[in-house]
Amino acid sequence: MSQNKSVWLHRALLGGAMLLGAGGAVAEYGLNMTQGVTEVSGEVYRLHMLIFYICCAIAVVVFGAMFYSIWKHRKSVGAQAANFHESTTVEIIWTIVPFAILISMAIPATKALINLEDTSDPDMTIKVTGYQWMWHYDYADEGVSFFSRLDEKSNAARQMNSGIDPASVEDYLLNVDNRLVLPAGKKVRFLITANDVIHSWWVPSLGWKKDAIPGYINEAWTKVEQPGVYRGQCAELCGKDHGFMPIVVEVMEQGAYDAWVAAQKATAQNDSPVATVVAAAN
Repeated sequence: MSQNKSVWLHRALLGGAMLLGAGGAVAEYGLNMTQGVTEVSGEVYRLHMLIFYICCAIAVVVFGAMFYSIWKHRKSVGAQAANFHESTTVEIIWTIVPFAILISMAIPATKALINLEDTSDPDMTIKVTGYQWMWHYDYADEGVSFFSRLDEKSNAARQMNSGIDPASVEDYLLNVDNRLVLPAGKKVRFLITANDVIHSWWVPSLGWKKDAIPGYINEAWTKVEQPGVYRGQCAELCGKDHGFMPIVVEVMEQGAYDAWVAAQKATAQNDSPVATVVAAAN
């Protein structure tokens, strides 16, 4: 018997060690909402956690009372069915308490929604147009415009019988040929629409997503303080290649951004029909 106990103890300790060792993997898996890198995304995350904790508290009280009542007043201990009538006091309490809870949830939620929709006074404006199956970005203030598609390596690996191991492709299906580049610390307004069917522009780190609807323009905004690369995808089923419409946003310091804009303008000028004719004549 003692030997069996020893075996079970050994197995329990081994299982515990495996769980602790897998703790990092579990943490990386991430079942919770992404906290994001913008002020808005942080506000949305805090609101999400507030509502989550309120719901947990309600669940503990309600289910705790229910399970206690079931256990305390079970038939096997001789409990008798209750005989009582309505109580005005109880009716008032269970009306006021939920009302107060809803108000405490509605006030911060309303503030977050108002902030999320406030696209006033932007530093720059970018028009985003969804296509089957790519994105078009038009920098209204810079005169820069380009398409953004799935990168060649991912596109090649996804083909049937390609012979390419997708695991060997960095950021498989999450990379593009042309990134959307933004300056750090600037408020950017997005005008989002579509050319064919409904798409949805979504970068989790920014804290929001917006539908791209043909004939209609949705507005959104962001302001990212720290340079970095943030990835997203189309979040609305839009056809057979819906899963191959990634979004890559690269945030740069102002100096690097200005250099990128200048390079984009130079490339566009060199690729223009007039420049091509002049080069051919020379």
